[in-house]
Amino acid sequence: QVQLVESGGGLVQAGGSLRLSCVVSGRPFSLLAMGWFRQAPGKERQFVAAISRSGISPYYTDSVKGRFTISRDVAKNTVYLQMNTLKAEDTAIYYCAAGSYLGDYSSPTSYDYWGQGTQVTVSS
Repeated sequence: QVQLVESGGGLVQAGGSLRLSCVVSGRPFSLLAMGWFRQAPGKERQFVAAISRSGISPYYTDSVKGRFTISRDVAKNTVYLQMNTLKAEDTAIYYCAAGSYLGDYSSPTSYDYWGQGTQVTVSS
């Protein structure tokens, strides 16, 4: 059974940084494309970033381009989301997701597995 465990969330002031981690187990990490989504209270789950199985192709939603970086470490079965210059509107629960094939990397329905989420709160 595939498990995704996120960590790294917390409270940070606007302009600060956080790095989220997601450790994957139960399936060869190299066979999974990975994504990060977020959900703020009262809002739908929103795509943030994704990375292909090879790690060559990252994708970002426009609002985080230039501030967030997604990466993966095959040796550690881990995907990261480095978040810099955080803003109050980045406040949400952040979810890690994995899928064997991403037809639409920005759609939650493309992902087969999800983590439990980690809270990110940015104070202004």
